[in-house]
This record gives sequence, structure tokens and C-alpha cells, in this order.
Amino acid sequence: MSVSLVGLLLAAHESQAASGAFALANGIHATFFLLLRIVSLGVSVAITQELGADNRRLADATARAALGASTWVGVTTALSVALGAGLLLQVLSAPADVLPLARPYLQWLGVALGADALNVTLAAVLRAHLRARDVVQTILLIHAAHLALCWPLMHGVGPLPPLGLTGYALAMVLGRAVGIALYLRLWRRRLRLAPAREDWWRLRRAPLAAVLHIGLPGAAEGLAYRFALMATYALVAHMGTRSLATQAYAMQVTYFTVLPGLAIGLATEILVGRHVGARDLHGAERQVRQSLGSALVIATGMALLGALTARWTLPLFSDDAEVRALGTTLLWITVVLEPGRVFNLVVINALRAAGDARFPVAAGVGSMLLVMAGGAWLLGDVCGLGLAGVWIAYAADEWVRGLTMAWRWRRRHWLAHARAAHRRVAVAGPGR
Repeated sequence: MSVSLVGLLLAAHESQAASGAFALANGIHATFFLLLRIVSLGVSVAITQELGADNRRLADATARAALGASTWVGVTTALSVALGAGLLLQVLSAPADVLPLARPYLQWLGVALGADALNVTLAAVLRAHLRARDVVQTILLIHAAHLALCWPLMHGVGPLPPLGLTGYALAMVLGRAVGIALYLRLWRRRLRLAPAREDWWRLRRAPLAAVLHIGLPGAAEGLAYRFALMATYALVAHMGTRSLATQAYAMQVTYFTVLPGLAIGLATEILVGRHVGARDLHGAERQVRQSLGSALVIATGMALLGALTARWTLPLFSDDAEVRALGTTLLWITVVLEPGRVFNLVVINALRAAGDARFPVAAGVGSMLLVMAGGAWLLGDVCGLGLAGVWIAYAADEWVRGLTMAWRWRRRHWLAHARAAHRRVAVAGPGR
């Protein structure tokens, strides 16, 4: 999040058009990034369940299978974004002054996606083995490499010409390549797991079945959210470059308020998966209650802090008084939005870890399309509330989906899926 903040600050100092290009291209990048999560979401849950059942042999087979699948997903995604960058930006109604800046930037972001496909899977396997600190240290090194290369590539040093936003994306590609090397070293040292040559391209049907059972619905839910969100970005783009820049600045601040709920949600997924693998379903239920309580308090406090400090944070991006005033309004709307989002971050991850991966998609798509995208159009355009109306629709969607997920968990409809997941790892045979 901090590296993205640095990138936005650098773009903002160039022009509002550069800020809009950064926001639009990064929104597309984030949408396609969710395709990479098809494998990483599934492998994280499958391996936690397998380790919970003390089946290390099956966990290693799943990790190797996920590596090959990630290669194919990464190559496909990278080519799609790099070759279709111009069309994607036109679909989102990129303003005329934004398009020439955003196109080459997005093309290099597409290349970075290819490397990210491997990084997210390699990291997910380590997290499932409770090697979260190793992952954090690696992420810091990846971003340190990105930042070290970012300034000279963006502004030019010696014979290097200034590349602007394209330099930022190229630095990202090089940083991701460093990450792949570091994660492979950790696989060998921490997990005693060294991929063979064929693991990089071979698709193994049996281990991938469990991964895709969780990963496909999980990614579909994320993609539905991103498509609805990008529809609202297109609406905001029609409001003009100033509104698009304000959206980017406010979103950047809210990313930090999301972090506590996101972190607790990811940790809850790992722990609930372990409980399910060990058939400790009461432990899983207890873990979700504890996680939800902590996340609600922390995330709401962070959102309130973001709104109260808006007078100091927003001037970092813009000296436009209208932009700062509207951005402050959006951050106060976030105080209402964030508790609803916590239910989604924690409970959806818990449902997925228990094997109940399809319900969040089936129940959430309607709200994303009608409440988020439709509500943004109704409040922002028809009712004339502008960008504030768009963000009110964001808040309404989070609460509708969040309360629906909480109802699902509380009614224990996930129990049958959890028992089926335990049977899967038990049938696979002894672990070591």
C-alpha cells in the first residue's frame, strides 16, 4: 500500500492527468490480479486443510500442481493486458488527456502480472505452512527493489531517459522478478520443497481439483466486485479528470483503513482451514467470533482516523481546494462503510476456508450489480450527488453483503461443506 501511495504522489506531482492514468490503469491491474487468485486462494485453503489433517504428502503435491497452473494463468493474463491495454482504457472512458499516459503504463503492468501469478502462489504456500514472517520479509525486499529502481527509471539518471509512469511499472516488473527468486529460496530452505522442471508447466488434475473447487468461486466473487467497481470508475471518469483524481486520492487513503480487516481476514482463513482439517469445528466457530470482534473495533478506528486527518493527508496529493473538500466527504462516508466491509473480509474468508466457497458468489453478485453499480448510477448521476453518491452506494453494498455473510455463518450452513472438506483429506491417505 505504501509503495502504491508513493507512486500516486509521484504521479500527482506530474499532473492531474497522470493521477487519473495511475488510478485507471491500477484499477484494471487490480481486476486482472484477481484472476491470479484463482490458484492462490484455492491452494491456501487446500493446503491449510491438508496440514490440519497432518497430510504433508498431499500438501506438497498440491503446492507443485499450483505452481504449474500459476504459470499458465500468469502468461495468459499478462498477454491479455499488455495486448489489450488501449481497448480496456477506452471501455472505461479514459479522458483524452489520460489515455496516452495510461496505455504504456498499463502494458508494463500486464508484464508485472505474469510475475505476480507465481509470487502470489509461492507466498500462499508459505503462509499455509505458517511462514507468514518469511513472506512479510520477502514482500519488503520486493518493494525495496521496486522503490530503489523507481526514481531513476521515472526521472532518468545519466544515460537513462525519463520514462514517467512507464518507469514506475518497469521497476515493478524487476522487483517481482526478485521476489520469485527469493520465494523459491524459501521453499527450499523452509519447506524442503524444490520444484522440478516439469512442475513449472505441468497441469495435474487430481491436486488441482481441490484448488479450483475453492479458487474458482473465490476469484469469481472478487472479479464480480472488481467489474462492478470498474463500472463505477467509468461513471466517475465521465464526471471529469478532477473527480477521477479525487477518487484516486480518497481510495489511496482508504487502502490503509482496509488493511487491519484484510490482515485479520487472511489470518482467519488460515486458522479456520486448520480447524476444519483437524475436524475442530467448534474451534473454527470460536475463531471467527474472535476475529470479527477485533476487526470491527480496529477497522472502524482506522476509518475514523483517516477522516479526522484528511485535512493533512489530502494536501499531499493536491492543492485544489475543491478536490480536498470532496475527498474529505468521501473519507467520512468510509467511517460508515468500513464496518460493513469487515464482515465481508472476515466471514467470506472463513466460509471459503470451511469449503463453502460458492455462496459468497451467488449471494454477493446481485448486491454488487444492483446496490453498488446501480446505486452509484442512481445516486451519483440521476440524483445528482456526484462522487459522494457513488461512495454511499459502496457503503450500502458492503453492508448488504456483509450482513448476508454473517447470517450464513451464524445459521451454520457451512458445516456440511466443512465435513466434506475433512473427508477429502482423510480419503487421500496418510500424510507422511
